[in-house]
Amino acid sequence: QVQLVETGGGLVLPGGSLRLSCVASKDISRIKVMGWYRQPPGKQRELVASITYAGKMNYADSVKGRFTVSRDNAKNTVYLQMNSLQPEDAAVYYCNAKNWGPGGIYDTWGQGTQVTVSS
Repeated sequence: QVQLVETGGGLVLPGGSLRLSCVASKDISRIKVMGWYRQPPGKQRELVASITYAGKMNYADSVKGRFTVSRDNAKNTVYLQMNSLQPEDAAVYYCNAKNWGPGGIYDTWGQGTQVTVSS
């Protein structure tokens, strides 16, 4: 298993930027997929971006060209750089770790960090 702690949320003006960090309690280099999800008020949780242990990235259409996911295995940290933020990006953002096979089977969530986009 792994524990995840997200930081970096906050209030930002439309057009602004934030960088979210997700620190894991163990080595992430072999975790199959690390992802960022978000849940706007009254809506379901949705995938924002993910990155595999091999470095393959995937993005929701709504954030392509604005958000970038990356990982620093030496720091056990996954990042989400968010640029050109819009009010519709406001949500609680969650970090997720999925693994199967060697290393164990788990689907673990962090506690979430609030992102508010408002003027």
